[in-house]
Amino acid sequence: MNTSLLETIQIETAPNPTVSVIWMHGLGADGSDFVPIVRELDLTGCPPIRFVFPHAPTMPVTINGGYVMRAWYDILGNDLVKREDETGLRTSQAAIERLIEQEKSRGIAANRIVLAGFSQGSAMAIQAGLRHPERLAGLLCLSGYVPLHTTVMTERHNANHETPIFMAHGRGDQVIPIDRAETSRDFLKALGYSVEWHEYMMQHSVCPEEIDDISAWLQRVLK
Repeated sequence: MNTSLLETIQIETAPNPTVSVIWMHGLGADGSDFVPIVRELDLTGCPPIRFVFPHAPTMPVTINGGYVMRAWYDILGNDLVKREDETGLRTSQAAIERLIEQEKSRGIAANRIVLAGFSQGSAMAIQAGLRHPERLAGLLCLSGYVPLHTTVMTERHNANHETPIFMAHGRGDQVIPIDRAETSRDFLKALGYSVEWHEYMMQHSVCPEEIDDISAWLQRVLK
């Protein structure tokens, strides 16, 4: 198993950050994809933040005809959950855990670390966040879903049962239909998680209203 750290792009909003946001990109993108969002967020009142944008490894993606691209795990079919790349999901989960450990080694407490992501990256934030053995500051999940849901009951860690979860989705999303996200939201709520849900008139993307809602959420969980 590869135990090296993923390559990342890192941005600090001010010197000596006391908070980290580890933000995973979507399928076929890379860590630079969400770098511009840092300038758009209103972080008024937040402490200095280190944004960490990792690059997913490259692999052949089945649904794209085996084309090699950056991906956190393989996509085996349009359904997303009937057949899942469990090995890929767990390998990337371990890679995200190493990034959390890196932030802790730099003096950021686990409860001051947010896991964030878009699409596949959102799925990874949930996959790693629910199972992490220490309380995290929050899970920011954009246009994603809960992967490996049949294992959550036995693998989730009680440390993150009270961790706030932000879920947002586009009503016109044709990549991950909103009903998949709604099912994930309801699943998490049924397990007792605190989920803040937002939906927007958009497709598989991010919109200005969503940026405002993310800003407000970060201000609350990082105060």
